[in-house]
Amino acid sequence: MNIGLKTVLFIAMMLAGNSIFAQGERIMGKVSSSNGTPLEFVNISVRGTNLGAISNQSGNYTIQDIKAGTYTITASFIGFNTVSKEITIIPGQVSEINFVLSENLLGLQTVEITGRREIGYDNKETFSATKTASLIKDVPASINFVTKELMLDQVAFTVNDVVKNVAGVNQYSFYNDISIRGFRVQGQGNSGTLLNGMRTFTSFWKPQLIPHIERVEVIKGPASALFGNASPGGSINRVTKKPLEESRKSISTTVGSFNTLRTLADFTGTMTEDKKLLYRLNLGFENSDGFRDLQFSRNLVIAPSFAFLPTDNTSLNFDIVYQDSKGRLDRGQAAFGNRDLFSTPITKSLSAVNDYLNEATINSTVSLRHNFSDRVSFNSTYQLSSYTEDLLEHRTSNKFAALGDGSFDNTKVAMRVFYRKRSWNNNSFNNYLNADYSIGKVKNTLLLGYDYFRQEQLPGGSQLEARTYLLANGGTANAFNPRNAGNYVLDSNGNPVTNVAHFDLTSPIANGLQDMSKYLYTRVTYNQYLQQSHGIYIQNQSEIGALKVLLGLRQEYFKDYLNFNSPGEEQIEQQALLPRVGLVYTVNPNINLYGTWVQGYQPQDGASVINPDAGGPFDPLTSEMVEIGTKTEWFQKRLSATLSLYQIKERGGLYNANDPNNPERLVQLGEELSKGVEVNVTGNILPNWSIVAGYAFNDATITQADDEAVIGRQKPNAPKNTANLWSKYIFEQGSFKGLGIGFGYNYVSDRLGSIVTADQPDIFPSYGIVDAALYYKLDKVQFQVNVNNLMNDIHWVGGYDVIRAFPGTPRNIMTTVSYTF
Repeated sequence: MNIGLKTVLFIAMMLAGNSIFAQGERIMGKVSSSNGTPLEFVNISVRGTNLGAISNQSGNYTIQDIKAGTYTITASFIGFNTVSKEITIIPGQVSEINFVLSENLLGLQTVEITGRREIGYDNKETFSATKTASLIKDVPASINFVTKELMLDQVAFTVNDVVKNVAGVNQYSFYNDISIRGFRVQGQGNSGTLLNGMRTFTSFWKPQLIPHIERVEVIKGPASALFGNASPGGSINRVTKKPLEESRKSISTTVGSFNTLRTLADFTGTMTEDKKLLYRLNLGFENSDGFRDLQFSRNLVIAPSFAFLPTDNTSLNFDIVYQDSKGRLDRGQAAFGNRDLFSTPITKSLSAVNDYLNEATINSTVSLRHNFSDRVSFNSTYQLSSYTEDLLEHRTSNKFAALGDGSFDNTKVAMRVFYRKRSWNNNSFNNYLNADYSIGKVKNTLLLGYDYFRQEQLPGGSQLEARTYLLANGGTANAFNPRNAGNYVLDSNGNPVTNVAHFDLTSPIANGLQDMSKYLYTRVTYNQYLQQSHGIYIQNQSEIGALKVLLGLRQEYFKDYLNFNSPGEEQIEQQALLPRVGLVYTVNPNINLYGTWVQGYQPQDGASVINPDAGGPFDPLTSEMVEIGTKTEWFQKRLSATLSLYQIKERGGLYNANDPNNPERLVQLGEELSKGVEVNVTGNILPNWSIVAGYAFNDATITQADDEAVIGRQKPNAPKNTANLWSKYIFEQGSFKGLGIGFGYNYVSDRLGSIVTADQPDIFPSYGIVDAALYYKLDKVQFQVNVNNLMNDIHWVGGYDVIRAFPGTPRNIMTTVSYTF
């Protein structure tokens, strides 16, 4: 028995010894970039074996169960130079080997076929601003971005949620409607809104969703030399998430204020053993009532992506994004006629309970890249975008209730009803050739390209409109003219009789169910229209020692078909030659100086404006920008900072004409000037301390107009001062290890409403909003609590006037649980 006990103890000690010995034979280490930032998802492999590992969020990795001997260990990562090191494994010892990877521009993609593994707030590479693989610091333009990491840290779900992180960018309204350097970028158009560098069609009413987005890029200034039709202030480019070679899966759920529930899922990896076929699937769902009366959002995003890599020189990506959105169209808060925005609750909306807005968008993209050699590559991308709008809304007539004597009842808002269905198709086809060549000691990158764009409103687009007032002849009108009172149906008090009842701002039941059968309707048919453009462009980037020179030229041909496919078809043709010049001078490895001059072009007509009653056709909008600045890197290149000074001149902007017979008619102003200073800081002060900060001073005014009263006024929703800060700190050691804290602040100064609709435009006051977050990560699970608008400040993100003001969200709490596996 004693012998048996001794035998068992001996075997147990041997097994324990072997276990301890086996645990000692492993390799550990850390992978970081040349600026010291930890790199996640780096592939660490042991040559000649099947052993390997993937670095985690802190850049750490461990390779287990490796036998004693000498091996070659390789670290590889797309966009970085591969590094190999030799190591000798000694029995019973833990071997350590660290890697520092440097960026490799040749590894970047001019068309993103596979994913880029950004792991922080900083992004140092771009292709959209030049359509060549470039470091942002070497591009003579202001390029700002919001990475998916920052979106997740702030629990952002739309583009409107994240633009606050970019200096000089702010919301114009609730909608897909943004102001960049004082100029609007809005949906349901084809200027300033890009998806993977392609002009695309989006909703105007709902902000763009981002669960499937890798990063949001803001290219400041008119980018017409590359994209043709472009907004003067800048363009917003959304880059979708692409497949990765390694297996990665994550899910997260957020619950919080306003009955909000969000669920996100992100799956990626290989579909074949040879890793030539990759996939990625992003799913997003949101159910939220919001803080406004009767408003809600039911959003679904399904975004699969596939990458086929048949050879080292050829790659193909197929990308689909399906979005389904349901809710109501929120036209904003209406205050009393005394212009006091605090006179009504910010929760007050003018919708009826039976209103609805249903939208569906499908974007499908095919991208091809082929390398003919190390110096010559060809890129081709085709994108099909479709959008359907199904709308029923009770909305304002943009005026208070009219009385028979010509005055207004400032406690009631004149209303009308829209019942509308419309559909669009967009086709984009981009082709360009990149070629690297040298002339003596001068290195050059040549870009030759051709773009085709086609936007069509499909048959069947139509609207039933119930206008505000009844006319004596049986018709209806949206405005009351007391000088022609005899043309209207009047009540016993001499006031115009309504077709659609006024909205009583003092009534608690004004949002109730409305009887649609009682209204008199006027039918409006949106005749088919077609817009198409062809663009041929050339660009050359030269490197002469410390100086880099960019020269670009684009010839754009634009044709608009009004009343398309009908006997009354009318064709409007326009064209423009668009130059671009840029210089970058490298003072030292951490400081670049840059300057740029570029012209912009934006054709516009009645059909291309969101509201069909706008009028037109209008002359094209033209612009010109001059910008100088400096781009720097700090803390071993962990932190990037940009200082820019700019001036943008625009001719031909559209504003409301204040026409009493047609409240939607627009007029074209002469000239607008925007000039200012911007500072943007992004990156890491320490590897565990991230920061995004910015400040912008923007003086955007009307300088020439037929109405002298508006000359010198600040442009609508163009604040002179904005500032933003977001910082996140993660404790890496001690009792608080795994705990993180986040803090944010956003400031926006006073803004004017519409500058033509009133002698004295309404003023939307300045605001400063504080946000905070708490994080705790335990292995593969992260718990996160975000408190937005911590001080519960009442504020307005934008607006047209006191009838259409857009209040910001009050204090809200979001709790998120994420799991990565």
